[in-house]
Amino acid sequence: MAKVEVNAVAELLKRETALDSAALRKLIEELQQLAAPEPGAERVPAVKKQFAILISDPDHRLPADAQFAGWVLQLPDDESVATVCERIHRAAYDFNASKKGRLRWVRRVGEAVEHVPASFFKEADLWVKTKTPVLMLRTDNRIPGIDEDQAEVPGVATPPPAAA
Repeated sequence: MAKVEVNAVAELLKRETALDSAALRKLIEELQQLAAPEPGAERVPAVKKQFAILISDPDHRLPADAQFAGWVLQLPDDESVATVCERIHRAAYDFNASKKGRLRWVRRVGEAVEHVPASFFKEADLWVKTKTPVLMLRTDNRIPGIDEDQAEVPGVATPPPAAA
């Protein structure tokens, strides 16, 4: 619903209606009371979240030449990332117990991430950012052409030495 300034409504009422000043003042006061925020309804701050990537590794290995798919998830910042699988299982159990879940069971983590509605994950404090799996890429964390022991990179300020 669009928000309109109380003063704009007051000006419009002055121009367009033939109300006496006492009735107009009373109407404006009522509008201001309706527009004022409720004192007990303070806004709850948003939960800080961290990202986690769940990698699909059915063989329990991560060799350099293999490709894996995974899902990007988000959970509260103060929670452990180790609880992600437990949260997915809890959301899948709750979904399977629902009316829709009894008709279309999810049996695997991939099915749960793709088919379980967000409301079940929200109850488990987990937010799925990618419903379809994304490919995982490996890196050796080096930029080609720049040596780690190189003192200066032309045109770039020298970073401070790393703390040991």
